[in-house]
Amino acid sequence: MTAPPRLTMRSVACVVLAGGGLATVIAGGAAAATVTVTVERVPNDHGEVHVDLCDAATFLTTNCPYDTSRPARRGTVVVTVPNVAPGRYAAVAYHDANGNHDLDLNALGIPTELYGFSNNPPMLLGPPLFKDSAFDVADKDVAVKIRLRR
Repeated sequence: MTAPPRLTMRSVACVVLAGGGLATVIAGGAAAATVTVTVERVPNDHGEVHVDLCDAATFLTTNCPYDTSRPARRGTVVVTVPNVAPGRYAAVAYHDANGNHDLDLNALGIPTELYGFSNNPPMLLGPPLFKDSAFDVADKDVAVKIRLRR
C-alpha cells in the first residue's frame, strides 16, 4: 500500500497561485473603463495634443501604461483613452506643436511646449506630486479636464 502524497508549503502555494491566477483571468476582462481627457487652451492647430495616463510608479517618466494623441486644434481637444484598467492614475497632457512626439525642454529642463496635469494642480517650483494629479478609475468611464500652461 502506498502512502498518500504529502502536502508541502510549496504545493499549497502552487495551488493558491494557480487559483488566484484563474480568478484574475476571469475578473480581468470585466472592468476596463474609458478615460476622456478634455485638454483646454490649445493655442493653434500645429502638431498634436498628447496625453499619458501614468500610475504612481511611472508618473513623470516615459513609461506610462497608456498614451495617445489627437491632431491639435485651437481651443479644446478631446483625447479618449480606451480600455483603462482599474487603478489610480494621473494624466499628463502637452501640445506637441512640432510633432516630434516629445515634450521639448530648454537647456535648464523647462518645457518649451505647453503642458498640464489632471486636477490642474499649482506648480510653483516644479511639477506636481502624483497625489495632487491623481484620480481613480474603476468600472465606469471617467472624464478629466486639463488646462495647458507654460
